[in-house]
Amino acid sequence: MSTDALSIARDLLRCPSVTPADAGALGVLEKLLGDAGFEVHRVTFSEPGAADIDNLYARIGTAGPHITFAGHTDVVPPGDATAWTHDAFAGDVKDGILYGRGAVDMKGGIACSVAATLDYLAANGGQPKGSISFLITGDEEDVAVNGTVKLLKWAAERGEKFDHCVLGEPSNVNEMGDTIKTGRRGSQSGTLIVDGAQGHVAYPHRASNPVPDIAALIAALSGDPLDKGTDHFQPSNLEFTSVDVGNPAWNVIPAQARARFNIRYNDCHTRESLRALIEERVVKASGNRIKAQIAWEPSNADVFRTKPGPFTDLVIAAIEDVTGRKPELNTGGGTSDARFITHYCPVLEFGLVGQTMHQIDERTPVSDLDKLTKIYRGVLDRYFA
Repeated sequence: MSTDALSIARDLLRCPSVTPADAGALGVLEKLLGDAGFEVHRVTFSEPGAADIDNLYARIGTAGPHITFAGHTDVVPPGDATAWTHDAFAGDVKDGILYGRGAVDMKGGIACSVAATLDYLAANGGQPKGSISFLITGDEEDVAVNGTVKLLKWAAERGEKFDHCVLGEPSNVNEMGDTIKTGRRGSQSGTLIVDGAQGHVAYPHRASNPVPDIAALIAALSGDPLDKGTDHFQPSNLEFTSVDVGNPAWNVIPAQARARFNIRYNDCHTRESLRALIEERVVKASGNRIKAQIAWEPSNADVFRTKPGPFTDLVIAAIEDVTGRKPELNTGGGTSDARFITHYCPVLEFGLVGQTMHQIDERTPVSDLDKLTKIYRGVLDRYFA
């Protein structure tokens, strides 16, 4: 098997690993890393109500320091296959651009970390001056209950200890080297439920319509900011995503109305304090008349931030050396598996440019694969210096 980043990326892209299917993607990595001397484990985890997920953990070296590269080989569905100019799972290259679902998010990033590691080992007698490992999962794009969160626990129970982690998510906004993700806001979902009394629309005095009431509560919860943001995080935001009464009739006042919402929250809040704040606002807006409650969804996405330090400086230096840019340290965007890794070691997210992730014709310049590989190689050289 070829060990350059482009070849590895194309091999991975040709595996249609839409969550929860692996479709051979982990096998590609297992072969490459096993041939290079890594001890490779394939571990499957289960959870009631969720698909079984295959994961990979590989390590070379037994001493410290120990750096791990993390990532996921699962991808979102391609959508309308006829809208793609290149087959989503062909790994086509045209005019210096690699096309395919996962090219950016994040098979390309994994390919670069593997290529950089194999190159580093080849130049250093096949062994690092410490340890290098890979934490690769297959359910990041879904509920993320049988992947990294359990793989980390499994590794810890084996006595594995990580000193630092680079997660190869597409962190850059416009150009290679412009952004490192050093943290993420938390995520909490819920359903606002307003109870009324069903009745005939011609006799509204005999009913209690929950629709105007839930509209008033939506306006109240959406109107006042949750906070003004902090030095390291943008303001928290609550967004309603659906409103439903389940009523097919034109002449019936419904008995209940529901509105689903999601909150992305910063370090002004904990999950518990955030829930208490929203419930307090619902009670205030409801007065003594509206019958409302919130059903909270389980969440495994807490707010976190990796503070700057020598490891951050090391990664910045590697990026500057290749791109000439000093990256911004940023905490924006959605959630990632870094929210699990942060409980075990400091974690930074740095990968490709994320402009086409999840889109039709997801793609990345081959030159960016080359740059990212050189950056990861620079990280390893500095880390083990």
